[in-house]
Amino acid sequence: MPALVTLSGRSVRLEPLSLAAIDDLVAASSEDRSTYAFTRVPDGRDEMVSYVEAALAEQAEGRTMPFAIRWLNTDRIVGATRLMHLEYWQGPMPWPPGSRSAVGEVPSVADIGYTWLGACAQGTGVNRESKFLMLSLAFETWNVHRITLKADVRNVRSRAAIEALGAHFDGVRRAESRGADDTVRDTAYYSILNSEWPAVRERLAMRLGLVEAA
Repeated sequence: MPALVTLSGRSVRLEPLSLAAIDDLVAASSEDRSTYAFTRVPDGRDEMVSYVEAALAEQAEGRTMPFAIRWLNTDRIVGATRLMHLEYWQGPMPWPPGSRSAVGEVPSVADIGYTWLGACAQGTGVNRESKFLMLSLAFETWNVHRITLKADVRNVRSRAAIEALGAHFDGVRRAESRGADDTVRDTAYYSILNSEWPAVRERLAMRLGLVEAA
């Protein structure tokens, strides 16, 4: 199971999710709920407590690493995100037939998801830098083989943000889950492979102003 970390950037700090963040998360999620048409976001303190407790239970099992998103421009927690569906493939590569060696201490593949932001932070670059920090951890520290990102197929804004990262569109899984609006959701799948990360990293770094274009 990977060690908990705080990820710091220029304008964003991803802090390990904790019960201490609940009141700030409730405030952020209450700003303008009309922006959550396709995103399931806890509504009110009771739902937020359940949300955080469930995330921490999965974290204790090594299945997720959840973060509260602090926007340094305002020093406020403005949302949450997580590295999730952590999978630990058995044995080092190449894998011998029938290998049953113990799983590693860092994931082999992961998803980025459960991302939501208060209305004040949407469209500000907070989401992009948050993704950059998590991708950097996954590819450069954990050395994962793949990161998966998903969105409701109808969520044009989220899909555009994922595509702007440079992720590859893998296709649509029909009737994949229950949607935030309680309909049957078709889900668009995207991925970034380890071999693709250097080009994605350079592109993101330029968009974030971390390097100058040649």
